[in-house]
Amino acid sequence: MRLLLAVLALMICSMGFAGEKDVSPKIMTVSGYVKDAASGEILIGASVYISGLKTGTTTNSYGFYSLSLKPGKYNLIFSYIGYSTIVKNINLNSDITLNAELATENRQLDAVVVSAEKPNHNITRPEMSVDKMPMQTIKRIPALLGEVDVIKALQLLPGVQSTSEGTSAFSVRGGGADQNLILLDEAVVYNASHLMGFFSVFNNDAVKDVALYKGDIPASFGGRLSSVLDVRMKDGNSKKFSGNGGIGLISSRLMLEGPIFNDKTSFVVAGRRTYADLFLPLASNKDIRHNRLYFYDMNLKLNHQINENNRLYLSGYFGRDVFKNEISEMNFGNQTFTLRWNHLFSKKVFSNLSIIHSRYDYMLSTSDNANGYEWWSNMSDESLKMDFSYFLNPKNTLKYGFATTYHGFNPGKAKRITDGKSAAEVTMSRSYALEHGIYLSDQQSLGKFTIKSGLRFSLFQDIGPGTIYHYDANYNSTDSTVYARGKIYKQYSGWEPRLGINYTINPELSLKASYSRTYQFIQLASNSTAGMPLDVWFPASPNVRPQEADQFATGIFHNFFNNKLETSVEVYYKNMQHVIDYKDNATLLLNKKMEGELRFGNARAYGLEMLLKKNEGRCNGWISLTLSKAERKIPEIFNGKYYPSPYDKPVNLAVVFNYDFTPKILFSANWLYATGTPVTYPTGGYEYGNVRLKIYSARNAYRMPDYHRLDLSLTLKGKEKPGRFWHGEWVFSVYNAYGRHNAWAINFVEDKNEKGTYYAQKIYLFSFIPSITYNFNF
Repeated sequence: MRLLLAVLALMICSMGFAGEKDVSPKIMTVSGYVKDAASGEILIGASVYISGLKTGTTTNSYGFYSLSLKPGKYNLIFSYIGYSTIVKNINLNSDITLNAELATENRQLDAVVVSAEKPNHNITRPEMSVDKMPMQTIKRIPALLGEVDVIKALQLLPGVQSTSEGTSAFSVRGGGADQNLILLDEAVVYNASHLMGFFSVFNNDAVKDVALYKGDIPASFGGRLSSVLDVRMKDGNSKKFSGNGGIGLISSRLMLEGPIFNDKTSFVVAGRRTYADLFLPLASNKDIRHNRLYFYDMNLKLNHQINENNRLYLSGYFGRDVFKNEISEMNFGNQTFTLRWNHLFSKKVFSNLSIIHSRYDYMLSTSDNANGYEWWSNMSDESLKMDFSYFLNPKNTLKYGFATTYHGFNPGKAKRITDGKSAAEVTMSRSYALEHGIYLSDQQSLGKFTIKSGLRFSLFQDIGPGTIYHYDANYNSTDSTVYARGKIYKQYSGWEPRLGINYTINPELSLKASYSRTYQFIQLASNSTAGMPLDVWFPASPNVRPQEADQFATGIFHNFFNNKLETSVEVYYKNMQHVIDYKDNATLLLNKKMEGELRFGNARAYGLEMLLKKNEGRCNGWISLTLSKAERKIPEIFNGKYYPSPYDKPVNLAVVFNYDFTPKILFSANWLYATGTPVTYPTGGYEYGNVRLKIYSARNAYRMPDYHRLDLSLTLKGKEKPGRFWHGEWVFSVYNAYGRHNAWAINFVEDKNEKGTYYAQKIYLFSFIPSITYNFNF
């Protein structure tokens, strides 16, 4: 309640600043936006540094900065990775609006001077366990079939791993794939996969900024235990009409952007589609000529500057996968919609109001006339979010706000179709919930210390209509209760403190530590670590307590050679309560009493993460190494002792290497190695009647074979000519260059020649896969 009153008081005070020009007679404010000079795109996390004072700030998620200083003359240094630094001299005798436009660096400059006073964000910022990857870096990484993928790039970072071969699902520090909050322009994306996970929903042409919070999660985010993936779309080129795209072996894409009427309004529209289905009619096998197999997606965004103090953003994502043959069909997809209003109450108070819609749905059917069926499922969110940033002074920034979300869960509706007519029908009980969060955070510099503290209060309410089944101590259903519409029949709440401390020893060396508590109120029912489109999300309820995690981390960050070489070592420990696993042979889909299949307990994950990174020069890249352990302890599983989590991979190593032979010939490679994932294997069998049944090992007692893979790519850029309208490049890539047959699944098959004898059969997805892509821009 105290936090609620404090945040409300700050909001009221913020609105009071609207008519003020000068908060203090001795303090003036310089504020504005930092943008890309060529396109007008705002730059997130750009540095604004005050020469002489050794202080500064960074732009927020909307490119806005604010600095409050005593009257005087100052040199402001604006910088951003991949852009040329500029210096602006100001005489601050009144509040000033100062926008900056940075030009991209197209070549290495010998005259660049690195000063000890220049801010070094990976050293000085209080954040740790945070990875922010520029799109230029992501586009250099070799990709499966030439389709550049944001999530696949993040899987090359310390503490992040793929849950299965080729999938977009990922695990962070031993957490489940559903413990990652994935956001696209603040809207939740519940299934970030295309083509069963081989590609993600993020079109790199439409993405501007990518940030992954692995542990030191800001207080403004809640609802997941392991991480937050915050993806921001481009706003659109406000200077001129332009576009870019690519033509690959299985897909093509196109992005267009430009101003509307004038530079106050801009748009961006981007689309992708695979076209493997266009070649199926040419197949020699008649059975697949009429099959359909494709995905498409579209990103849309409008950006309008009403005036210097007000901006509107309207963005949306629409995507769908379609699989169809003569007897079955499956399709699934996401929809998101975000309307945002940025408002400056004063030069020191920035606000953002967001109205958000998110929906995920899928359908599965068979057309067998004798015994067909149809199955639908969906879930949706409607959210309202308000955030404030109060820039007190260059050494102290307050952030506060609230969010509320209405969840709707439809686990499924299925009906059997016999002789073309509907027969038996199964309808799962829908469920609804409200999720609220209110937060307050502060970042303050005290000499060599920078402290980032925050507190979040989360509240989750199950609301009718709904049906809740009751269970005895053995998880047998006893009876049920039906709740009327609008009835709040269960609620959970909790405080979530966040703390980050940075001690800067010198401009190239710092020590950091962080602590965070998080709650998760909705989770995914899945028997597969890879995740499937038909998995079901379900909320906390009278039978399911919210999951809870406390994470501690500490690390040392050291740069060498004038900050050209970055190194970091982080150690973390994560303790989780009320985690969810499943009984043996659990039935999760279309099961009205699914909660009786769940088992609850504790989990822990701990590890060491090391990163060596070189950002500049013709030769650049990074090496990441993670040594970790993830375990669960469920009373009903493995006699209540700790057993490996499905996401436990003790060793993860990734090497990313880029080399520019010339400005027009670019080479890239990455090599991955990971310990095999835990798996439960059959160890014996017996006959019951005329059926032979298998006896399985303890939960996750064995491991899949170790995983390793090499990917290569070569980019050939076209000649640059003055005034040339069209620019193109060819990208030649190889996925799994030495043809490693990495195990996707291990099946145990009975030997036809010797009854009762089984042999292991390895299933792999990819061998050596070459690809060619032509990228262009104009």
